[in-house]
Amino acid sequence: MRTLGDVTIVVTSFLGLFFLLVLVKVLHKLWWIPTRIRHLMAMQGIKGPSYRFIHGNTKEISTMEKEARSRAILGLSHNIFPKVQPHIELWTDIYGKKYLQWLGPQAHLVITEPESIKEVLNNRNRAYPKTDVKGFVRKVFGNGLVTSEGEKWGKMRKLANYAFHGESLRGMNPAMISSVETMLERWKNYEGKEVEVFEEFRLLTSEVISRTAFGSSYLEGKKIFDMLQKLNLLAFRNLYKVSFSGFSKFFKTKDEVKSEMLEKEMCDCVIELIKKREEKVMNGEEDSFGSDFFGVLIRAHHDADEKQRISVDDMVDECKTFYVAGQETTNILLGWTVLLLAVHSDWQEEARKEVLNLFGREKPNPDGISKLKIMSMVINESLRLYPPVITITRKVGREIKLGKHILPANLNLFISNLALHHDPQIWGEDVNQFKPERFSEGVSTATNNNAAAFFPFGIGARSCVGMNFAITEAKIALSMILQRYSFTLSPAYVHWPFQRPTLHPQHGIQVILQSL
Repeated sequence: MRTLGDVTIVVTSFLGLFFLLVLVKVLHKLWWIPTRIRHLMAMQGIKGPSYRFIHGNTKEISTMEKEARSRAILGLSHNIFPKVQPHIELWTDIYGKKYLQWLGPQAHLVITEPESIKEVLNNRNRAYPKTDVKGFVRKVFGNGLVTSEGEKWGKMRKLANYAFHGESLRGMNPAMISSVETMLERWKNYEGKEVEVFEEFRLLTSEVISRTAFGSSYLEGKKIFDMLQKLNLLAFRNLYKVSFSGFSKFFKTKDEVKSEMLEKEMCDCVIELIKKREEKVMNGEEDSFGSDFFGVLIRAHHDADEKQRISVDDMVDECKTFYVAGQETTNILLGWTVLLLAVHSDWQEEARKEVLNLFGREKPNPDGISKLKIMSMVINESLRLYPPVITITRKVGREIKLGKHILPANLNLFISNLALHHDPQIWGEDVNQFKPERFSEGVSTATNNNAAAFFPFGIGARSCVGMNFAITEAKIALSMILQRYSFTLSPAYVHWPFQRPTLHPQHGIQVILQSL
C-alpha cells in the first residue's frame, strides 16, 4: 500500500519531468532553432544583426523606428526610406542585399535583390507560400484573400476576379463619380482656404468601396470602417511585441481583449448586412443578390454545388479584406499624389491640360480614362516614391535554392519594395526626385524590363486583385479635382511619412484650394 510520502514523490517526479519537457521545448524554440538557422545561413555568407534571446531584434528595430518617427523630414525630401524603415536601410548597408533579422525567435531573410524577389513572388510550384498570419493582423484580415492559401485562395480569387473584371469595373464608374461629386460639393466650403485632403480621401474611398463592392452607403458601413481602423492601430502598436500563443490563452493583454471584442462586433455587423441582402431577395424586393462583390459572395454562399459553396466565415473574412484593401490603398495613393502635385505645380498644370483636353468640364468617361498618359506617369511616380504597402512577406515551403543560397523550409522571407523603389542602383542618382517622365515609355522601360524593381501592387498570381479598381478610382478623383481646383501645399503641412502598417502621413496632408 502506497504511503502519502510515496504519492508525494510520484507527483513531484511527474511535475519535475513535465517542467523539464517544457524547458526543453522552450530552449529548442528560443535557442536551438535560431542557432541552427543562423549557422546554416552564415555558412552561405548571409549574416545579420545578432540574435537576442527571446526578443530577437525587435527591441533594436522598435528603437530605431521610434527615433526616426520622432523627427520630421527637413524640407520636402522624398528620401523617406531611412525614416520609414531605418533598420533595413542600416542593415542592408552593413550586411548586403540579403541579410537575416529576427522578430522574436522567428528568422526573417530580408531580400532587396530584384531577381530573387521576382522568383519568390512568381512562386512557381508553390515553393514560396504566404507567411502564417497570427495575432492582431489575423483579426484584421481573417483567413481572406490576402492571407489564405491553396484551394481556398483559388476559389476566393476566382470570385474576386469576376467581381472586378473589366466590364464590372466600367459599371462602377458612375458610383465613383457620384462619390467624388459629393466630396467636391463639400469642398466649396474650403475655397481659398486650407483643406485636410487625407481625411477627405478617407471618407471618399470609404464611400466608394461601400457603394461599388457592397452596395451600401458609407454611413451604413461606417461602423465597420471605424472598427477596422481601431484594429489596424492595435496591430501596428503590437507589431514588434513578442507573444507566445500557448500563454495568450490564459493571459490576455488589454489590447488582445479589445481586439477580440472588435473582431466579434465587426463579424456581427457584416452578418447583419448579409441578412439584409438575403431578406430582400426572399421577400421579393430584389430578384437577385446583386452583381457587386457582396452579391457575388452571397450567391457563392448559396451555390448548389457544395464544393463551390463558401461559408459565412469566408464571407465575413472577404468583406473585412476588401473594406481594408479597397479603402486604404486608394486613400494613400490619392493623398501622396495630391501632395506631389501641390509641390510640383508644373506637373499639376500638365495633368490638368490633359484632363481638360480629354473631358473638358464633363464627367470622366471610360475611354478617356484609359488615355490619361500624363496622369498615369504621375501616379506611377507617386507609387514609386510613396507605395501604400511597403513590405511583402512570404515563407519557404520546402528546402529550396534561391539564387546561390539553399534556404531551409519554413524560413520567413521579408521583402521591402520601399527599398527597391528608392534604390539608386536601379533608378539612378536622382532616385529621390519626383520625375514622372521616368514612366513616359511605360513601366517596363522605366525599370529596364525588371519587373521586380517596381511592384506597388505585387507581382504574379497574388498581385492585388483590386489594382485596376484603385487606379481607376484615383484617375476619376484626380481628374474631377483638376477640372475645378488648383492647389498648393499649406504652410501648416509637416512632412512626416510613417508605417501604420501602410504608408501614412502622420499629421495628414493640408493644401490650399483655389477655384478655377
